[in-house]
Amino acid sequence: MKKNALITAAVCLVQAWLVLPPHALAGALPEFSGLVEAYGPSVVNISTRQARRSVRKFHRFSLPELPEDSPFYDFFRHFFEEKDLLPHNENQQSRSLGSGFFISSDGYLLTNSHVVADADEIIVRTSDRREFIAKLVGTDKRSDIALLKVEAKNLPPVKIGTAKDLKVGEWVLAIGSPFGFDHSATAGIVSAKGRSLPSENYVPFIQSDVAINPGNSGGPLFDLKGDVVGVNSQIYSRTGGFMGLSFAVPIDMAMDVVEQLKTTGRVSRGWLGVRIQEVTSELAETFGMDQPRGALVAQLLPNSLARESSLQEGDVILRFNGRDVSTHSALPPLVGATRVNESVQLEVLRRGRIEEVTVFIGELPDEDKLTAAKPQSTTANNIGLVVGDPNAEQRDRLGLEKGGVIVQEVKPGPSERTGIDPGDVILTFDNRPVENAGQFRELLAGIEPGRSVAVLIQRGDGRIFFALRIPKE
Repeated sequence: MKKNALITAAVCLVQAWLVLPPHALAGALPEFSGLVEAYGPSVVNISTRQARRSVRKFHRFSLPELPEDSPFYDFFRHFFEEKDLLPHNENQQSRSLGSGFFISSDGYLLTNSHVVADADEIIVRTSDRREFIAKLVGTDKRSDIALLKVEAKNLPPVKIGTAKDLKVGEWVLAIGSPFGFDHSATAGIVSAKGRSLPSENYVPFIQSDVAINPGNSGGPLFDLKGDVVGVNSQIYSRTGGFMGLSFAVPIDMAMDVVEQLKTTGRVSRGWLGVRIQEVTSELAETFGMDQPRGALVAQLLPNSLARESSLQEGDVILRFNGRDVSTHSALPPLVGATRVNESVQLEVLRRGRIEEVTVFIGELPDEDKLTAAKPQSTTANNIGLVVGDPNAEQRDRLGLEKGGVIVQEVKPGPSERTGIDPGDVILTFDNRPVENAGQFRELLAGIEPGRSVAVLIQRGDGRIFFALRIPKE
């Protein structure tokens, strides 16, 4: 009886939905027309003229590598070639297309850094077909933000909002010039927040499923109130076109970049001065953690304030100035947003105990000064290493002050599956410093079979932890 009642209720709901008038159905979805009408004029088309300096280089959005007999080849060629976007010889001029938007009535506007990279001339075209030559006030490659200025007055600026209040599932709208189609509007929802991408560790991207394509770069992302919450920057694509994964720089970060570019002409970010890596389930086990979380400190970098603090290699950073560090990728944006020379409190896990560490934040060096290699992924397994003590020449070349052993051979099977390679230097084993080859063998012999231990390796000028499981047999 109860089942029949549920079926009857469901049928009634379907019938009521089918007889609803069209305007009632439309009311269930967001209405964007007023927003587009109000702020469409604030969005501009940006093109650049530049001497060809490289072949087939389109930065974030690139011409797909398609065979000439592909049904999509002529389509992409049409939109790129007619605007001189296909690679020609190095002496020709090229025009790249992107979007931007006014943030003030006196001519300041935002776009992406990659849209205006290496430009000799930047042309801004408004919705009423006026054209301006823009001046590049400043650019920040790490956040992919560029600030431009045109000489005009009474221009229509957008309303600047905040990405902090965005919720996953919330509707958002983008306006831009995909493939050169000026002032195209596309909508979708926020798919995720605080997304970290491999090439931009300091930007907590907004991920959405808004249709973003080549030409949308630098355009605004609006919420339903008409406030700009992000600057469209990147897509994930295997074809060069939209595949449902779009990424925008939070407007809060973009406006901080704007203020710094206006006042100093450059962007300064906080720097902790450590190399971090993910806490895998295997490493979490070696540290006695219930579940993987936090950021594992693999190395205190030279000439950093971290070296002057009590922070140690092997610490797992769990909180930064009172904010949880759920994953290692959550730490860089928190550090980058901290003012230089500010004192911060870290909560770290050290040898099974929670400790408080005070660290002063330095300034993030230029990219060409950061020579640290990215940590590689690891897998835990058995051990089978032949190690030796480094000689004086090796210590000098590797920068070893004391301790450490060099991996001379990795036998098939055991350590081979951990990722340890010949030439690596083992600095700590089970969170204890390795003094020499003899002491290393003693440490290894004292580990209970079947247990995983953390091994700190120096490879080149970088350091990385591996989780290594001691075999039971």
